[in-house]
Amino acid sequence: MSKQLQKSKNQGLKSRLADKRGLIIGSIVATLIATTPYLFYLYESVPDVKIWDTFFGRYESKFYESIFVLAWTLAGKIIPLFLLFIWFFTCRHWWYHTLLVPISMYSYQILNTIRTDKAIVDSNQLIYLIPLMAIIVPSIYLIRAQIFNKINDANKSLEDLEDEFKISPKNFWDKIKEYF
Repeated sequence: MSKQLQKSKNQGLKSRLADKRGLIIGSIVATLIATTPYLFYLYESVPDVKIWDTFFGRYESKFYESIFVLAWTLAGKIIPLFLLFIWFFTCRHWWYHTLLVPISMYSYQILNTIRTDKAIVDSNQLIYLIPLMAIIVPSIYLIRAQIFNKINDANKSLEDLEDEFKISPKNFWDKIKEYF
């Protein structure tokens, strides 16, 4: 009887630790989301000049002709990308892989903005997203078809079936390793 009592105490302790850990991680994520308006307005601390000398080096804005405008453009792309990453890594639905499409779009725009600083940023990005969409969209459709086939064959609810398809790694790094 003492082994069973000790086992139940250990399980209770593990449950409390998992609850504390979840509360801490949830608080960090909520704080990060709440600070995004402040992070967005960091561009206002950048000077309105064409050439900016910092301790990182010298940067010359060729297309925008203003570091301020470049910073504003990047802030308008980095903050949504940041929020999409949070959504991607915290989403527990079967369709969360579709978030890779806007994530790749924003990533491409950011890299293109930094790389060229010469051309219009939002042009021709759909051409580069087509290969990614060609993989993700059919995959999501097949998962959806499997869910509805199981609904027709079984007496499970949609939530039960979503739980079957849910991939739940143990921690943040396991979830990242799942994709690479």
